[in-house]
Amino acid sequence: MVPIGSGAERPVEDIMLTRYACYLIAQNGDPRKSSIAFAQTYFALQTRKQELIEEHMRLQQRLDARERLKESENALSRNLFERGVDEKGFARIRSKGDAALFGGKATQQMKSILAVPEGRPLADFLPTVTIAAKNLANEITNHNVTEHDLQGEQSITREHTQNNTTVRSMLVERGIKPEALPAAEDLKKLERRVKSAEKKMIEDSALPEKEKES
Repeated sequence: MVPIGSGAERPVEDIMLTRYACYLIAQNGDPRKSSIAFAQTYFALQTRKQELIEEHMRLQQRLDARERLKESENALSRNLFERGVDEKGFARIRSKGDAALFGGKATQQMKSILAVPEGRPLADFLPTVTIAAKNLANEITNHNVTEHDLQGEQSITREHTQNNTTVRSMLVERGIKPEALPAAEDLKKLERRVKSAEKKMIEDSALPEKEKES
């Protein structure tokens, strides 16, 4: 019941709105009204929160893939060291593997193409799919080196090159050329930006209090 003047009242219907309907009303309403201003702020915060969640998920996917690549490279390095391959030999094997994966372009060439800063690893600037491809090739090499008891740099180089060639063929068959993909955002920079945005989101998350209706 709502008052209509002179002490009289009449019934009005309550209307239940969908979330989207509420959003449309808020966005097209008069922000000078406290309820509309409150709703606009609420929906703006929720939209930004969803954007941050999606960005965080993309970041986490890259971080997880990067961590798996780091682990497979460390495992492969230890395995190769036990088989007569020193640190420089491992670097040569990895570079030749990269050349096979990137269509003839070795590690330093890809760093130059993607403008990777000096001293930073190539993988920090690769898209998730390429990081995963490198990891797969490493895992296959690590498995076969152990399974077939490969010894020395030459035989392991052939194995690693072949594995990267096979992985590349699979990607190209699906329309992906690793060397043609643009550089992804610096993983460290992206991580800092997402954390900073999340922190600011928390600080700005307080909604304005609605004015009491007279």
